[in-house]
Amino acid sequence: MKNVVLLAVDGSEGSERALSHAMSRAKSGGAKVVVAYVIEWSPYSFNTPEENAERHNRRESEIERANSGVVVPAMAKLADAGIEAEGLVRHGKPAETLSAIAKEVGAAQIVIGRRGQSGVKALIFGSVAGNLVQTAPVPVVVVP
Repeated sequence: MKNVVLLAVDGSEGSERALSHAMSRAKSGGAKVVVAYVIEWSPYSFNTPEENAERHNRRESEIERANSGVVVPAMAKLADAGIEAEGLVRHGKPAETLSAIAKEVGAAQIVIGRRGQSGVKALIFGSVAGNLVQTAPVPVVVVP
């Protein structure tokens, strides 16, 4: 395991607090921070070739918005603090995808805000943070 902190972001206030915590952790331990944004996406759909092309364009647009609106600003804050950072945007089920990223980058821990942008849906189906606590391959820090 490397000295890497995986920071899950979504642009919410909780994600900003998680960023602050990850910055403190990285500074004190000399860790690299991998900033990850997961766009919830289901591959299960029956589409025509035209719909698939449109879906591909929509995915590319979502990746660009997530990158420029959330990941790049977080990475800029980390860089300003002198912390090495890398950014990733992926499509998938958030908890599963973050766990896979943690394995991929050799993260020592995952940092996530307690409340993201999921709202009512999280009350019914459970939060990404709650799912990560139960399934992640590394310790999870949930920032209030």
